[in-house]
Amino acid sequence: MEQIETLVIGGGQAGLSMSYCLRQRGQEHVILERHGVAERWRSERWDSLAFQSPNWNVRLPGFAFSAADPDAFASRDEIFRFIEDYAAVIRAPLRCGQPATSLRRTSDGTRLTVETPAGSFEAKNVVVATGPFQRPVAPLQIGGSALHLHSSRYRNPQSLPPGAVLVIGSANSGAQIAEELCSAGRRVFLSVSRHRRIPRRYRGKDYTWWYLAFNEGDTTIDRRGDEPAPRLLTGVGGGRDLDLHQLAADGVVLLGRVLGGRDGQLAIADDLGDNLARGDASFVDFTRQADELAVRQGLDLPPSDADVAGLRHRADVTDSLRKLDLSTAGISTIIWANGYRYDFGWIELPVFASGTSSSGRVPMHKRGVTAVPGVYFLGLPWLHKLKSAFLNGVGEDAEYLADHIAR
Repeated sequence: MEQIETLVIGGGQAGLSMSYCLRQRGQEHVILERHGVAERWRSERWDSLAFQSPNWNVRLPGFAFSAADPDAFASRDEIFRFIEDYAAVIRAPLRCGQPATSLRRTSDGTRLTVETPAGSFEAKNVVVATGPFQRPVAPLQIGGSALHLHSSRYRNPQSLPPGAVLVIGSANSGAQIAEELCSAGRRVFLSVSRHRRIPRRYRGKDYTWWYLAFNEGDTTIDRRGDEPAPRLLTGVGGGRDLDLHQLAADGVVLLGRVLGGRDGQLAIADDLGDNLARGDASFVDFTRQADELAVRQGLDLPPSDADVAGLRHRADVTDSLRKLDLSTAGISTIIWANGYRYDFGWIELPVFASGTSSSGRVPMHKRGVTAVPGVYFLGLPWLHKLKSAFLNGVGEDAEYLADHIAR
């Protein structure tokens, strides 16, 4: 059994940030990675994906993204290479191809053991940095002969069988995939869920600039209100607004939420109009907050060119389907853009909330520090702040945990 002071589980942005901060403090450590560095960026993202934040905002601790155009949006492969380069620059002590299969206390309770297919480790500290995208949410059992894919397995329109496509879920992944399929000439149905419409640029500034100006990412978990609906943004094509109404005008058939189904017959909720209206209202609310901030801080910005009045008076959707027959509609593929859940079944320690939730077993911690000495979590949504799971936000939490470990 190999002895190590600190073991980091996960070789993505969180694990590498942790490694950088531990090395800065002279802390011995090893990173275990189930496959390769930034594996999910390499193999679980579609080909045309562009990062949602401009290049000037892409960074990890001690390392910024280098690009000719700071206002452009990096491709999936560029982000993957950026994280790979980061691992090389910080000389991360990686052990790839070694997934952790169990984490428990030693028999005397003084240290921790981690099992892998290649052998065992004993450590004083273990940082679980496996990120939020662990296990795709299982699809509903709806029958029929269509191919079912989670969004993490979608690559491009050409990889799908001929026929129409139903995309279930209208957060960033679902809306962007639906847009790409429609542009490729596919017949597309999109099941619309809760979302927030956000302008890619407003009054001459990218949305990310406004996000930082609002200090939205620094909202701490103790000040979090109701979980906000996901924002719709895209960096594809230089970055542009992602508008479901425009998708409908381009030929995408918008539906309410899929409630369930049997033998390829789907029941559709009567909530499409409400979801679109709330999305439009969020756009109006954003422009109001931005305008108020500009006045309050005396910002010299161009005037607004957003058609807010037009958004307030969009026609209600009254003719959406309540039932959908997959065969009649010619739907050969269903893409489930319905998110992920945690997969911490390998952790045999009392660090989880009682019971389970739709997200799986939820870790109990305070800013990543658990009640079990030496066990930490990093890179989870709302670990401490809204930005905790983001590429440019995880470093702050890594520094905090590295200081805690060093003490």
